[in-house]
Amino acid sequence: MVEVIDKVKPRRLFVWNELPREKVTDVIGRRLVAGERSMLAHLYMDKGAVVPRHSHDNEQFTYILKGALRFRLGAEGEEEVIVREGEVLHIPSNLPHSAEALEDTVDLDVFTPVRQDWIDGTDSYFHEDGNRR
Repeated sequence: MVEVIDKVKPRRLFVWNELPREKVTDVIGRRLVAGERSMLAHLYMDKGAVVPRHSHDNEQFTYILKGALRFRLGAEGEEEVIVREGEVLHIPSNLPHSAEALEDTVDLDVFTPVRQDWIDGTDSYFHEDGNRR
């Protein structure tokens, strides 16, 4: 009997605190981990920080590790959801949304597929509504 060994893709171990922390704006930072088809991100938001309304093809899960975010969902922000520590919000593809940090907040975002705009720095919506880089 011949044993067939599949080629195994390399595994990678990441340590959050050892990853570079990107300054997105004066009040928002992030660390990213990306694979081929999905991505994790830690977002660090100071109280009052705003992520302006935007949408993307990526499916998103936001898990609040510390703090709280107020999300406004829909084309005009007509639905409001406050997500607190230990809670997860699912945002389907192409649903317009914005977020405001109600207190200093750390969240874990999961995206499928990978947010290429975050990797290549073309996520200009972060810099609207008074946020500064």
